[in-house]
Amino acid sequence: MKAFVDQDTCIACGMCVSSCNEVFEFNDDGKAEAVVDLVPPELEEDARQAANNCPVNAIGITE
Repeated sequence: MKAFVDQDTCIACGMCVSSCNEVFEFNDDGKAEAVVDLVPPELEEDARQAANNCPVNAIGITE
């Protein structure tokens, strides 16, 4: 599975980074971004949870 963050929608609230920092980090613009090409299987549930908790739905998940 892959995760991505829409940079135009992200408000940099940090919920994804705090809940799944192995997949999401802040970039130089202060917005979140996915830092792995493929989400490791053991982190898939955390990444999905981060996407579900994003207040502006900026995180996308593809299987």
